[in-house]
Amino acid sequence: MAKPKTPEEKNYKVVAENRRARYDYAIEDDIECGIVLQGSEVKSLREGGANVAESYASVDEGELWLVNSYIAPYPQARMFPHEERRRRKLLVSRKELAKLWNATQREGYTLVPLVMYFNHTGRVKLKIGIAKGKKNHDKRETSAKRDWNRQKARLLRERG
Repeated sequence: MAKPKTPEEKNYKVVAENRRARYDYAIEDDIECGIVLQGSEVKSLREGGANVAESYASVDEGELWLVNSYIAPYPQARMFPHEERRRRKLLVSRKELAKLWNATQREGYTLVPLVMYFNHTGRVKLKIGIAKGKKNHDKRETSAKRDWNRQKARLLRERG
């Protein structure tokens, strides 16, 4: 059974979610990190214009970066617009950065963004999963398990 959520965990607004990540990757662990944004990017995120599905995170030169994420242009920022697919710096502690570097360089893991959201204080956060890619047979197994759970729930509803 899932543990009850604290008020801080309940009160957040999801901006972008990578639903395909749990299908394509076996997520071992996840880390919440901050993200460095420009003002027009934050305003665009408040309107819900973002996509993290094709993006990934990488450790370069001692820093963590989010690569290929899309934040829609903000129409009122005509003078100083932001670049839609620029590399964005992610904020983590040195200990977590060392752990991520070790996982990607030595153990062959991938850093996959799972969800981008505003937390209870109004700051943009990104949850990154430390993942290994699944093979086709693993994906079929996941799909079969999901179908069986759906069918089981349907049968229980019909009986009860």
